Amino acid sequence: MTRLGFAGDVMLGRLIDERQRERSVSGIWGNMEDTLRELDGFFINLECCLSARGTPWTDTYRPFHFRADPDWAVPALESVGVDWVNLANNHILDYGPDALADTIGYLDDAGIAHSGAGETLEAACAPAFVTVDGLDIAFVSFTDNTSEFEAGPDEPGTAYVDFDVTHPQAVRLVGNSIGRARDADPDLLVASLHWGPNMRTEPTVEFREFARWLAEEGVDVVHGHSAHVFQGVEVVDETLVCYDTGDFVDDYATDSEQHNDRSFLFEVGVADGELSDLRLRPTEIYDLAVHEAEHYAGTWSVQQMDALSSAFGTEFQREDDDLLLPL
Repeated sequence: MTRLGFAGDVMLGRLIDERQRERSVSGIWGNMEDTLRELDGFFINLECCLSARGTPWTDTYRPFHFRADPDWAVPALESVGVDWVNLANNHILDYGPDALADTIGYLDDAGIAHSGAGETLEAACAPAFVTVDGLDIAFVSFTDNTSEFEAGPDEPGTAYVDFDVTHPQAVRLVGNSIGRARDADPDLLVASLHWGPNMRTEPTVEFREFARWLAEEGVDVVHGHSAHVFQGVEVVDETLVCYDTGDFVDDYATDSEQHNDRSFLFEVGVADGELSDLRLRPTEIYDLAVHEAEHYAGTWSVQQMDALSSAFGTEFQREDDDLLLPL
């Protein structure tokens, strides 16, 4: 059995960047460190750039800029075996194209695969490939956040689309990327999507329709993120759709009702090249690190995920403190 871990937003800048200068590189992983190391593969949304260069992107609507010192951040990713990161998001160009180039360079040097941003539109839309435990996995990444970061034919940026099956450009760009991924005949195909506004607990009708189209195109797992809170899980035919995986580690202010500090490690089991189950391990952010959720927080997350997913006909089983979904 191969165990693949998917996590939502990992933002290593600001207060976390300051704290990490005073603690070990693995400090951000809290008491989850051993659990993450035991995974066969670990995949995240990297919600910042890794660079000491660049200047903040100036825009009336961009009050936040995230970047982390690569001297500690890259070893921190390596310390738990991060295999791939999504770069299609609304913070990867916070410090401009130089910082994006640095991020890509540091990831390449560390052997960490990535997709969703690049020096050109073609590079941004290119699939990434990793092999873990003998399993060949392809990733395609797109975002509908921050159109000013969109890559052009000769301009660096993100793989930007409007996630709507009625938009020809979205279908063309995403479809072409999926086609390139499928040409490599991977065992699993993952679509990682940074979509939608903050603090929304349910996907839009358009996103659900897009997920169905992805299933028809042969995507095995939809890895959603962006809302800062987790959303429900749906199985469309044989495609596992995690609409939003929430926040995994960051320094964001916590909403006392929606609890953006609580989420899960989304652990996908694969047997004989097929998805076998999804295990959700409740997590909680405190002390600028991710931890196994304490009892009250974990219970809240489990009940919330049960309610959100039941609307899609998804029924989890309880196993100790986790949720389990046979596939």
